[in-house]
Amino acid sequence: MINYIYQLVAPGAFSIKYEDIDFGDKVIVKPRYMAVCHADQRYYTGQRDRQVLKRKLPMALIHECCGEVIYDPTGTYKRGEMVIAIPNVQGEEDLVIFENYAKDAKFLSSGSDGFLREYVDLPVNRVVPCGDISGGLAAVTEFVSVAAHSVRRFAGIAHKRRNRIAVWGDGSLAFVMANVLRLEFPDSEIIVVGKNTGKLSYFSFVDKTLLSDFIPKEFSFDHAFECCGGEGSYYAIDDIIRYINPQGTVTLMGVSENRVAVNTRDVLEKGLTLVGCSRSGREDFQKAVSYMQDAKLRQRLELIVYEDKKVSSIADIHRVFQTDSCTPFKTVFEWGL
Repeated sequence: MINYIYQLVAPGAFSIKYEDIDFGDKVIVKPRYMAVCHADQRYYTGQRDRQVLKRKLPMALIHECCGEVIYDPTGTYKRGEMVIAIPNVQGEEDLVIFENYAKDAKFLSSGSDGFLREYVDLPVNRVVPCGDISGGLAAVTEFVSVAAHSVRRFAGIAHKRRNRIAVWGDGSLAFVMANVLRLEFPDSEIIVVGKNTGKLSYFSFVDKTLLSDFIPKEFSFDHAFECCGGEGSYYAIDDIIRYINPQGTVTLMGVSENRVAVNTRDVLEKGLTLVGCSRSGREDFQKAVSYMQDAKLRQRLELIVYEDKKVSSIADIHRVFQTDSCTPFKTVFEWGL
């Protein structure tokens, strides 16, 4: 079967690649809804290093996707069943290292073609059922799975005093992270620190919000999640180290293109633990689906998800990326190519 793959060949430029799909033992999924990530935008706008773009392009973008099963030789899924696609391509099984950190693992839309395709062929363990999560919302399950993974890492590393947990950032990642923490640690005080008053108004479900320029001197907390990334990473990490209690765990989730200076003197004096978290695995996707059964979480996610018009042409793909650059949180779209 001939498949159409919509590859980014240069910043702001797409081309169609034709590829023959061998059904074999893989599940064939027709993408239905997708979501745009900051990583996709950095490729689309050319904000990655020139050598990185040269090495990775041409490449189909998008790693957040749900779709309809067209064919499953294993009989695990019925034709027409809606599933969430897992972009992490497994390497060799390792009983110690998580699948998303394995040296031989790959990630779709980061060196390998993402989900901007007519059809996607995946091993059966790279899809999970949507359950009753609807299209546009199901598309952001991968995003929720990243938060699920960070909580799993945190739960296994951080000490048990979790009276106050702080989240640095006021974007989509911080929003999802704060929601998951609210579910997992209902007895903990959740505080969100950000820079944008308008965005912080969406965090009404947490115990407190603070503007990063007006943090009280006496402010303190037991653990923190850094969800800023970019140029804001330095300031967020620096503030976290300044205000966190001794032996706290700092979970780093924001991606920065540049090296970030870290105040190692205070890290050592306070005995802090810095944990890097990125992406997620199958178990995290399953946990994310479980989280999204919570009606309140779904209602909150709907507040930050903007569904653009259906994509039926390459011109529409450009429109979605332009729309996403103007929306404060997440952009999703129905895929009609």
